[in-house]
Amino acid sequence: MTIKALAFDVFGTVVDWRTSIAREAAAVFARIGREDIDPARFADDWRGLYQPAMEACRSGRRAYTRLDVLNRETLDVLVERLGIAADEATLADLALAWRRLDPWPDAVAGLTRLKTRFPVVTLSNGNVALMLALARHGGLPWDAILGAEATRIYKPLPQAYLGTADILGIAPEALCLVAAHHSDLAAARACGLATAYVDRPMELGGAPKPDRAAEQAWDYSAESLTELADRLGC
Repeated sequence: MTIKALAFDVFGTVVDWRTSIAREAAAVFARIGREDIDPARFADDWRGLYQPAMEACRSGRRAYTRLDVLNRETLDVLVERLGIAADEATLADLALAWRRLDPWPDAVAGLTRLKTRFPVVTLSNGNVALMLALARHGGLPWDAILGAEATRIYKPLPQAYLGTADILGIAPEALCLVAAHHSDLAAARACGLATAYVDRPMELGGAPKPDRAAEQAWDYSAESLTELADRLGC
């Protein structure tokens, strides 16, 4: 297997979305007197609206819409459901909390090592502005920001993976998807990509991953990006 580039899922694989969103939500709830809302549960519920929002685009019921927009729309759904009374400025800022997610502790060091041997790019459902803000917030050393906005297709549709390989000018089998989600890796493998699994047991606060039934014998498997760098000789 000759890998020419590494493409990374970002939410959950490179950044810890749950802890970061819960922290930002907790600060808002404290300001508006809604400490009765569990910030971690709020983060989970918000993330739970993520796939249905993208499915409207994947199915063709809606044109491709940037994730920043979908995140604001799903926040509004959750705010109404929970009866949260907050001003527009507060909600607009909270909607952009997805641009301020902290990297996992090994992420920057691992990416820095991996890019000494391979181009490292994003293959995320996040839009370019969101990914750029995340990179600057966390010091993520991407060579390029690709993914949904580049292909105008949300994962796990095949063109999300194949289109990324095409943009890079390489065959699908020369592109390796690095992800903490078995379902994402399974979709990439079905398109001919190489696969590397990075275990993130705390992504959901220690709860079991909903896609564990999709687990396969991936081409590479590691407990961190630094360990993956070891396995790939970086």
